[in-house]
Amino acid sequence: MKFRQIHILLFLIILPCLPGYGQNDDRLPAAPTLLLVTINQDNGHTELSWVPNTGIEFHGYIIFKISNNEGNPIDTILDPSATSFSFPNPWYKVRSECYAISAVDTTTRTTDTWRESKFSNNICTIYATASPDPCNNLIKLSWNEYSSYPHEVSRYEIIVSEDGGPFFLAGQVESEETAFSFQNITEGSRYDFIIKAVLENGQSSSSNPTSAVASLTTLPRWINADYATVTDDGEIELSFHIDSSSDIDTFALERRTGYSGPYQQIELFTGGDTESLSYTDRSARTDEINFYRLSAVVCREYALTSNTASSLKLSLTNTGNEIILNWNRYRQWLGSVSSWTILADKGKGFEYEATVSPDDTLYVISIPEIMHELKKDELCFKIRATETGNPHGINGESVSGNACTTIEELVTLPNVFTPDGDGINDLFRPVMTFTPAEYRLTISDRRRKVVFETSDHTESWDGTSGGSPVAQDVYMWFLRVTTPSGLSIDRTGTITVVRRK
Repeated sequence: MKFRQIHILLFLIILPCLPGYGQNDDRLPAAPTLLLVTINQDNGHTELSWVPNTGIEFHGYIIFKISNNEGNPIDTILDPSATSFSFPNPWYKVRSECYAISAVDTTTRTTDTWRESKFSNNICTIYATASPDPCNNLIKLSWNEYSSYPHEVSRYEIIVSEDGGPFFLAGQVESEETAFSFQNITEGSRYDFIIKAVLENGQSSSSNPTSAVASLTTLPRWINADYATVTDDGEIELSFHIDSSSDIDTFALERRTGYSGPYQQIELFTGGDTESLSYTDRSARTDEINFYRLSAVVCREYALTSNTASSLKLSLTNTGNEIILNWNRYRQWLGSVSSWTILADKGKGFEYEATVSPDDTLYVISIPEIMHELKKDELCFKIRATETGNPHGINGESVSGNACTTIEELVTLPNVFTPDGDGINDLFRPVMTFTPAEYRLTISDRRRKVVFETSDHTESWDGTSGGSPVAQDVYMWFLRVTTPSGLSIDRTGTITVVRRK
C-alpha cells in the first residue's frame, strides 16, 4: 500500500502538467482491455500487454494482482500511451497468478482526487509442473488453463530442452487439454519444459519453466528373508534385508499357513527404511508352520520376491521314560542350516541342552537322566536353527515356540503290599527316578505309633515292628525327599498290609 501511495503522490504532482488537465468531467474513464500475460523466459519477469485507452479523460493505469476476487494494486503507470508492463515476480515459480488493470483520471470539482475505471478482464499466468512416471517410462506435464480475452487459445505447445541443450517443440495439444506425457526419456537426463499457449491472433503466453529428471525403476538385486522366530508371547517376529542399490520403497509381505494353499498379503510397507524391514505377526497360528515372503512392488505389481522364511514347529512326546522332540526342516534360507540347538527350561529359564546335526530333525532325552536337574515338574524345550553360508553375509537364526510337558511323578509309592515271604511284593519302599540328597520315610499305625523309620533311601519296610510282624491293617506313611537340584518333595499317604498266610 505504501508503494501505491508514493505513486499516487507522484501522479498528483505531475497531473497539472498533463494534457487535458482541467478539462475533466465527472465521468469514469473507460476500462482498458488486457490482451496478454506471460513469463519472460530470459529474465523471469511477468509481462502484461493491453489495448490503450482512447478516452480524453485519462492519465494513466494501475496494475492489480487479483486474489480472492479482490484487486491488490502493485504499481501505477503515469503514461496514457503505455501498452505494456514488466516486473520481477518470484511467485511465478510456485503458482499461477492473475492480473488486471484499470484506467485513472481526476475530477474538475476536486483536483486532489482521482477516479479509477472498472477493472479490465483478468488473465492468469500459466503454471506448469513436471513429474517423472517410472512405471511408464515418461514424464507427466500438467498446467492450468489459460483463459484469454478477446483472443481464444488455439493450442498449447510443449517446448523441451534435454540436459541444457537447445529447446525444441516436443508436441502440442488442443486448447481444451492441460496435460501431456513426454515419452522416450533417458535415465538420469534432466528435461526442462515450457508450456506455450498460442492464441488465435498468433500471440503466445509462456508458462514458468519446469523440469524433471528422468527416473526409471531400479529393482533390488536381492531380498533376503532373515528369519521367522516364535516369541514367548505367541507372536512371530520377521526380519528382511534388501539390496541398498534399489530405489524401490514399496514392499508387500505375504503369509501362507501350512504347506499348501495360497499366499495372502498381510502388510504393505511404503517409504521409510528400504534396506531392512521388520514385522511382528500377531495373528499367526504358532501351532502351524507359517511361510513368509517379501516382494518389491513396482507400479502396483510384484516385481521381485525374497526367499521364504518359515517358522519352526517343535513337537514333543512324553513316553514316561523318554521325551521325544521332532521339528520341521528349515530349507528356505539362501544359505543352509549349520546346526540345531536344543534349549531346555528345567526351572531356571532356557539354557543350552544339546547341539544336533543339521541333517537331523529328532532328539530323544532320557527322563531319569535329567531328573536331578529339575527345579519344577514342568519341562519346556525350544529348537534354534542357525544359518551358515548366506551369500549376503546375513546369517539368520530362527527359534521355535515352546513345547512343554509335565513330569507328574518324580516319586511313586504302592498302596498295598503283602509281606508274606513268597518273594512277591514283600517289601515297601518309594520308587524314585533319582538319588535323593536327603531322605526320610516314617510309617505309623492308627494310634500314630511309629512302626518303621529310616533315612536310607535303599532300606525297605518288611512289614515288621521290633522284629515282629505287624497286624494286617492300614498304616500311614510320611515321606520327605530333597532332589539333587534342591527341589523339596513332601508326600503323605496310606499303605495296606495284606497277609495271605
